[in-house]
Amino acid sequence: MERYDVAIIGTGPAGLEAAITATLRNKKVLLIGPDELSTKLLKAKRIDNYLGLPQISGEELAKKFLEHLKSLNIEITKDRITSIYAMGNYFALQGSPEIYEASTIILATGVVPGKMIPGESEHLGMGVSHCATCDAALYRQKDVIVIGYGKQEEAEVTFLSEIAQSVAYFPQYKTDFTTQGNITVYHEKPVSIETEDFLMQLKTEDNTYSAQGIFVLREAIPANQLLMGLETEGPHVLVDRNMTTNIPACFACGDITGKPYQYIKSAGEGNIAALSAVNYLDKNSEQPL
Repeated sequence: MERYDVAIIGTGPAGLEAAITATLRNKKVLLIGPDELSTKLLKAKRIDNYLGLPQISGEELAKKFLEHLKSLNIEITKDRITSIYAMGNYFALQGSPEIYEASTIILATGVVPGKMIPGESEHLGMGVSHCATCDAALYRQKDVIVIGYGKQEEAEVTFLSEIAQSVAYFPQYKTDFTTQGNITVYHEKPVSIETEDFLMQLKTEDNTYSAQGIFVLREAIPANQLLMGLETEGPHVLVDRNMTTNIPACFACGDITGKPYQYIKSAGEGNIAALSAVNYLDKNSEQPL
């Protein structure tokens, strides 16, 4: 399996700048995330404080970002990382369904909106999954519940419907996605995830639903769930001025490290994180993590 020098998770300003800097320093880079870039960026009507680009819209800035990537032949791998494992002298990154390897990682996933559902973390891997592509086969001809936080999850719901006996879908966003085939749509807010009589239970503000498995699908997974042992404070990853986390060879940048949530700050931290990763690689090329 190909092993990258730096794996960057996230395609907002922080992740893109990290990829550019690491590439310019002649490192083999894996950039993972949505190829349409940050939803937050695309929705920005006007940005006034991005150096050299006054009064630019988020859509226009995203276009310039993509042009910069193209000029350096940097490709975006469209995937969602659901777990990261420290393997000694490298990291294994579980995608949907690909697995990647990298000597260092940079987390630039942004701040995950909202909190985890009570019971979600406790049952992860024991009836709760964050990856439909990875775990769908475990629920062939069984009943599943899916909680989705973005329209992009609807493709995963359709995929699950082709394998599972039934799919109960709970979109947590405005959508015209309707009941079809073996998919039933419920516009209710999850309150907790529990178990009873060997079944998973989703309790909403209105009802209780049972199934063999529950999929919770978000654009990004909370950092401390993505990489176990990572030190966080609330929704933010703790870093020093070099964007170094408490886990060797793991760096973080952008909104995930804390306020202010601004594009210019995120890009600057992406540059620092990449330089720190490069420095780590140069100093530890023959040493274990």
